[in-house]
Amino acid sequence: MGTESIEASNRQASAEPVTLKDFYRLVKPGIIYSNLMTAFAGYWVAAHWDVSWVHLIMTMLGTALVMAGGTVLNNYLDREMDAKMERTQNRALPSGRMSANVVLWYGIILGTIGLGVLYFGAQSPLATLIGLIGLFLYVWLYTAWFKRTSVWSTFVGAFSGATPPVIGYCAVSGTVDLGAILLFAFLFLWQPPHFWALGIRRMEEYRAAGFPLLPVVKGTYVTKISMVRYVVLLVPVTVMLTAYGYVGYLFLFASTILGLIWAFMSIKGFKATGEAEVVWAKRMFLFSLLYLTLLSFLMVIDTVKIS
Repeated sequence: MGTESIEASNRQASAEPVTLKDFYRLVKPGIIYSNLMTAFAGYWVAAHWDVSWVHLIMTMLGTALVMAGGTVLNNYLDREMDAKMERTQNRALPSGRMSANVVLWYGIILGTIGLGVLYFGAQSPLATLIGLIGLFLYVWLYTAWFKRTSVWSTFVGAFSGATPPVIGYCAVSGTVDLGAILLFAFLFLWQPPHFWALGIRRMEEYRAAGFPLLPVVKGTYVTKISMVRYVVLLVPVTVMLTAYGYVGYLFLFASTILGLIWAFMSIKGFKATGEAEVVWAKRMFLFSLLYLTLLSFLMVIDTVKIS
């Protein structure tokens, strides 16, 4: 009955015209905006307020297009699984409003243009290389392989997801130094607890679609243990950004407080079961977004200036 319902929905959706909004939604704008925010923060930290605005715009544009290419190709590869999930089955591709070939070429073109903008516009071969590596890891290693086969998919996906601030940083610095490594570690550690919170909320949908996500395969208790590990490690990483002179004490104070709050929320999750567990997971997910947004903002305004 479920399959028949999806097929009937797809036949009805395929008769609807494709709009610009469908192309816009294919790039998963929420993911683009949040990651672009971290790329901007990385750029600013490396520039120490000495910013070339044209160079900044080229870097952000190139980064956004590379990420957009990756998310569109993610849609292309996940189309059959998306058709099985309630929250994704009405997207343009799984619903049948858009053909797979159109989406494939749309993703390839966006990614290629993005790499070109980073190389020729931002004039940064290193940022271009990091963008290319991130695109490869996200599309092929994460989406095409691990996402379908292993509970380690979130860990693998975090490598590509942590590249945006490094692209921004390296576009200015021209080198992978301690600052780039700390920014990478910051976003790498943030992603698994953020995504697993969503995974616990939508666990049955992921199970029905066949995704071997950690909470689906190992259960929520093991997932919560893993979440605590990542959240706790975030605190010393953010402290090191201040200790090594990249950002000031305002960031240190806020990141420590927010990190401890998030760790406390993570530990409280062990008492939550049933519907309370879903509510807890939703709060964890929303707090993770607040955490990343506030710290990215503070990272910019509290970047240490070089006179």
